[in-house]
Amino acid sequence: MGLIDRIRRVIRANINSLAVRAEDPEKILEDTVQQMEENRIQLRQGIAQAIATQKRTERQMANAQSTAQEWYRRAQLALQQGNESLAREALIKRRAYQQTGEALATQIDEQTTVVARIKKDMRTLELKIAEAKTKKDMYIARARSAEASYKIQEMLGTTSNLDSITAFERMEEKILRLEAQTQALSTTSRDSLSQEFASLEQAGDVDAELASLQKQLSTESEKRQQLPKSPN
Repeated sequence: MGLIDRIRRVIRANINSLAVRAEDPEKILEDTVQQMEENRIQLRQGIAQAIATQKRTERQMANAQSTAQEWYRRAQLALQQGNESLAREALIKRRAYQQTGEALATQIDEQTTVVARIKKDMRTLELKIAEAKTKKDMYIARARSAEASYKIQEMLGTTSNLDSITAFERMEEKILRLEAQTQALSTTSRDSLSQEFASLEQAGDVDAELASLQKQLSTESEKRQQLPKSPN
């Protein structure tokens, strides 16, 4: 199983843990991203080791090819000196180093493929980590918002807070009742005062009318007294 597949299993396991055990969402997300970061470190180490192995194999191949070339030069030297048997032994050595070089070349091809695959996995993992970090921040913000909303709804739904709201409503009713009573008292006071002034004004009118009537009667009486008396 590849490293990317293991990473996917870790992510799915953490998501399942979040759903089943109802753990802290922020902790689950942080742990998941942390696990992915650790996998990236391991993947980088794997790439470094694979490249180091490839470089070492390339040096071994170059050494085998160089040695094979050296034995070929020795075979030529032996033939030039008429020593065919020694030349044959040199060619056998040369052939052995050639085969070693060919085997090492095959290993290098395989290692190159491995390095390319690990680098591809690294790029994929880095994209996954960037995506995970973006989603982590978004999910954490949503989780915090949901938690805050839940606490607000829970606060509004508790009996004690309902009692507090009821107390405010009772206080508002009491204030409105006092204001109405004050307004009624003020209106009554104004009406009473107006009535008193009206009574005074009415009494004054009656007194004036009485005085006028008394004056009129007095004048008529004086006129009658001044009239001559008729003879019997």
